[in-house]
Parts: sequence; structure tokens; C-alpha cells
Amino acid sequence: MMGNSRILVPFPHVVEKLATYGAKMVVISNSSRRASTTLEKLKSLGFDPSLFVGAITSGELTHQYLQRRDDAWFAALGRSCIHMTWNDRGAISLEGLNLKVVDSVEEADFILAHGTEALGQSSGAAWPMELEDLEKILEACAAKEIPMVVANPDYVTVEARALRIMPGTLADKYEKLGGVVKWMGKPDKIIYKEAMAITGVDTRDSIAVGDSLHHDIKGAHEAGIDSVFITGGIHANELGLGNFGEVADSSAVNALVCKYGTNPSYVLPAFSW
Repeated sequence: MMGNSRILVPFPHVVEKLATYGAKMVVISNSSRRASTTLEKLKSLGFDPSLFVGAITSGELTHQYLQRRDDAWFAALGRSCIHMTWNDRGAISLEGLNLKVVDSVEEADFILAHGTEALGQSSGAAWPMELEDLEKILEACAAKEIPMVVANPDYVTVEARALRIMPGTLADKYEKLGGVVKWMGKPDKIIYKEAMAITGVDTRDSIAVGDSLHHDIKGAHEAGIDSVFITGGIHANELGLGNFGEVADSSAVNALVCKYGTNPSYVLPAFSW
């Protein structure tokens, strides 16, 4: 949400205000990339990184779990993977994970989904591929019952006021094909547990702010955390919103909340002070 072009400008001010009141803030992101990348990006978005106690990304969790393999599910994974990654957005490095990247379903132990634009190569390069072609690979993998690890559970993101397909869409399709998926970020509680460890704050004393009902609001609810739903984000078009700060019709919000089956604690048009 913090990179959302609809609601970017007022953020730095509200973050500074919250810091003044002693709030411990952590960025929880369904980004395929490591947490350090997210912290570096904060400054370019107009934020003071020192105001945050840290960041946790779904990509960071994925890297840690694949590296440590102290979880039973990950310990059972093999080392050969089909790597779905980015091209224009920059391929994701698998350095330090001791993985063998393959492009053959017959050789693969699991699918690692970081992106939706390319197929990773053993050389570290990325081979550009259309979404439809990646979906065909998923069909072949599902037939072999190969598990998937999705490092970015988001279905879409907002870029230049348009929606862009994210790895969560591939993971959702894979589940519908009968495949087993390990979701490594929101709405799974795994990422909220890590965020609470970073802040040292109990869930009862926390609140999550987000613009995705399925990921941010549902995830917070399942983790026992109050939430603030920002209507001017990825659901803006569904709510008929066109301008920053525009207040959504309450009946439209209620209908949308019912559609996604989750209830935010609070609703705001934008995260501003």
C-alpha cells in the first residue's frame, strides 16, 4: 500500500506524527524481495526509514525458510525448482539457498513463484514468458503433484493507476488445479507473527493498515489484530472512486466487505493526518 500511487503523498506526514506519539511501526509487505530492499525503498518513496523499527516481506520469509529448512514442510522439499520470476521488474536472486533451477517439470521438486513475467534459468538469467505460458507449466506441474512456494501472495498491485498481475494469481490458479501451495505472506499468520516479534508488541496493542481486504484486512483479523481499511487503494475502482481522499459510499463498502468475507475495524479514505 505504501507504494500505491493513489495514496502516496500524505504518507510521510502521518508516519512522522505516529512516531511522535511513540508508535512502533513495521512494514509488512507481500514483496518478493528481501526486507533490506524494502527498507532501502522507503527513502525513495519519501519516508524516513529511521521512523520504522523494521520491515518483513514475504520474500524475506521465503528466503529464510528455504535456507534454514527447520520447518517440517520445507525440510521435505527437494532442491530442484522451477523458478517463476520477474523480467522488467528485475529477477530475484536465489544466492545462498543451494537450489538447482530447472525448466523441466520432470526434474522439478517444487515451484518457487517470485514473479509473473519470466522463467528463471540455471545461469541466474530470466527468460521472458507470457502469463498464459506460465499457466501451462502449472498445469503440467499439477499433474505431477509438485508443491508450490509463493513468495508474493498478492493477486494484483497498483502501478500507474493500473492493476498488475502478481504471483498470488498464479498460486490461486494452482490451488484450483489441485496443487499444494505454501503461502508465505499476507493473509497467512506467519508474516504477522514475525512482525510482532520485530516490534515486541502484543497483537492486542497493534493495528494493521492496508488497502487489500483479502490480504491486509483478512490477514490482520486472522492474526487477532485490529485493522484499518484504506478504500483509496486497490479496491478504488470497485468502489467507484476516482480522486484521492474521496469518501466511499457506505453501502458500497459494506457490499465489498461482504464479498470478501472479512470485516475491518475501521475504514478510511486515505492514510493521512
